Amino acid sequence: MTLIVDIEIEDPAWTTAEPDAEALVWRAAQAVLDAHQDIAGQGIVILLTDDDSVRTLNRDFRQKDYATNVLSFPSPQTPEANPEAQIGDIALAFGVCQREAIEQGKPLAHHLQHLVAHGVLHLLGYDHEGDEEAESMEALEREILATLDVPDPYAAEADQG
Repeated sequence: MTLIVDIEIEDPAWTTAEPDAEALVWRAAQAVLDAHQDIAGQGIVILLTDDDSVRTLNRDFRQKDYATNVLSFPSPQTPEANPEAQIGDIALAFGVCQREAIEQGKPLAHHLQHLVAHGVLHLLGYDHEGDEEAESMEALEREILATLDVPDPYAAEADQG
């Protein structure tokens, strides 16, 4: 059984810069499923949008008035509030993601897959507020990304110092 992934490409800059964006997003979300069989058959909506849209979401839902790379919005997990068993929604800002990929010297495709995996893990309850949580989440991201042949995104940060 697979994870039901609804990918909405709101900003065409995504497919202009990365023609395989939709397939990359789907594979990254499925890679998280491979590590978490308990989410099979559940759904996620992933929105590839622009910085302004993500800024609005971040402002309205998190009271932070700036665009960020990825936002995750977990769905309620009670059958009454979530009859379709949705895990949640993720939104990615093209401009922020592209700038980060360039600054970090990595392909947009790799950065996109990392952020999708990161966002799905947030929907599953993982976080990186404390050092221990961050280490655990980053280790899981590394394992998932390795299955996609995406290099360790945190090694690149350490190298850039």
